Amino acid sequence: MSELPENIEDTINQLRIRIRRIGGFNPDALQEYEEVKQRHTNLSEQIEDLESASQQLKQIITELDKLMMKEFKNTFEAVAIEFTSMFKRLFNGGNGKLELEEDEDLNSTGVEINVQLPGRRKQGLASLSGGERALTACALVFALLRVSPTPFAVLDEVDAMLDESNVGRFRSILREISTNTQFILITHNRHTVEVADTVFGISMGSDSTSQVISLRPDEV
Repeated sequence: MSELPENIEDTINQLRIRIRRIGGFNPDALQEYEEVKQRHTNLSEQIEDLESASQQLKQIITELDKLMMKEFKNTFEAVAIEFTSMFKRLFNGGNGKLELEEDEDLNSTGVEINVQLPGRRKQGLASLSGGERALTACALVFALLRVSPTPFAVLDEVDAMLDESNVGRFRSILREISTNTQFILITHNRHTVEVADTVFGISMGSDSTSQVISLRPDEV
């Protein structure tokens, strides 16, 4: 019978310590490992799908930005042309221009309105009278509606500060654009009322209650 090594006891003690450090044996460890591995694989695939979708969305956003900038520039140029035309008609001359503050950065650019009234020098909106600013605003609104008509538009006392000759030109253009856009006008100007298809008035009765009166001028 062979003799045991002299340090066998120390070796056994060290092995016992290592076994205690390792802990008890888990018979389900292999199954748990497979489950965790499968979950890790699924999550990794989901992450890859999300990253792929993120890249696709970024590409779509970039393409949409380019498309919107192109459409914005085309629309702006069309509106600028119509604005100049409308301005000249409303003011019976002069010149009005829409200009971009930053041609190279359409995402953050502003729009400047520069006008030159008949017989006067070029000036900004701040130096115009209330009636002149109102007529300039009408030129811009009409230009927008000519380029991109909407089903209806509401104009609230836009003619309040216009004189009779300006009202005549205002309602002439209003009549033209009304073929594509229905206007709801709030006005006290009798010349503007003359071009309305239907007139609604508010009056106070003897009992101090408001009454609505409707009228179709073409039936009178």
